Amino acid sequence: MMTSIMEARNVTIRYGEAPAVREATLVIPENRVTAIIGPSGCGKSTLLRAFNRMNEFIPSSSMDGEILFRGTDIYDKGIDPVEVRRRIGMVFQKPNPFPKSIERNVSWGPAINGYEGDPRERLEGALKKAALWDEVKDRLGSSALGLSGGQQQRLCIARTLAMEPEVILMDEPCSALDPVSTAHIENLLFELKKKYTIVIVTHNMQQAARVSDYTAFFEAGVLVEYGETQQVFTRPKVKRTEEYVTGRFG
Repeated sequence: MMTSIMEARNVTIRYGEAPAVREATLVIPENRVTAIIGPSGCGKSTLLRAFNRMNEFIPSSSMDGEILFRGTDIYDKGIDPVEVRRRIGMVFQKPNPFPKSIERNVSWGPAINGYEGDPRERLEGALKKAALWDEVKDRLGSSALGLSGGQQQRLCIARTLAMEPEVILMDEPCSALDPVSTAHIENLLFELKKKYTIVIVTHNMQQAARVSDYTAFFEAGVLVEYGETQQVFTRPKVKRTEEYVTGRFG
């Protein structure tokens, strides 16, 4: 039986007067990978950013509806957005390591948040979970900017993991990567979902089919269909979904 960890209820998100997401309702299952697919500008990244209140950094944005995390609306007054973003981490489309050492990239967040425990243990653990430890363990003091694009993206995942989130949001994390690096990230997702819940926005339908357990298809800000990935791709209930996943979308 599916256990949910997050839920969007009648979520509408606007930039100014224009709605980017319209009355979206969906449940995010725990310890699964949920993919959000759809054409450019359909609202998928907007919804993803709403899951950890990142849209609040965009002055013109506003939201109606509820987003629940473990039963609590993360937009309620009194909820600390910094704590929300700690428990619901995000990895962005383009790798964005700090211009600091590999070690500092991973250790900085826990250090400024007053985490206790052995920082070296946390560093090694995060890099191992991100499948990067063996590649960087002998050059932790080197600049993160010297890593390849794929390594930088895995470093950003390790940086997120070091904060011990429960949910990881990924906004097209492979779009700037080569096929080998993309395969590394995809293989990593299968390991990470054993402990974390992952929501990934991707424009690559083959990737969504490979890595996700559930898929949500958006068009023009509207959730057209949501269900188990195999069902959405092989037995879609909505004709528009079928047209999109078979490439006959126009």
